[in-house]
Amino acid sequence: QVQLVESGGGLVQPGGSLRLSCAASGTIFSPNTMGWYRQAPGKQRELVATVTSSGIRNYADSVKGRFTLSRDNARNTAYLQMNSLKPEDTAVHYCKWRNHVSRLEYWGQGTQVTVSS
Repeated sequence: QVQLVESGGGLVQPGGSLRLSCAASGTIFSPNTMGWYRQAPGKQRELVATVTSSGIRNYADSVKGRFTLSRDNARNTAYLQMNSLKPEDTAVHYCKWRNHVSRLEYWGQGTQVTVSS
């Protein structure tokens, strides 16, 4: 079992910044991928960004150049730095952890990000 604890969501004005954190604990094996997904009201959950335990990153086109995903493997924690936020970034953001061998995956409880003036 892997437990994920997310933090860092909130309300911010357009153009502002937020940093989300996702800390994983439990039975952690590598290789694995940590990532962020988001779901806006009435829409499907979509990829924001992922990073593997070896450091390979993938970003959705809508956030490239604005968001940066990093991870600290020693702390099993991933950080999503979100800059130049737009109203369309408003959504519940979920952290996901996936083991590459077993393909087991776990989700966090979600954290709300609201971008509004």
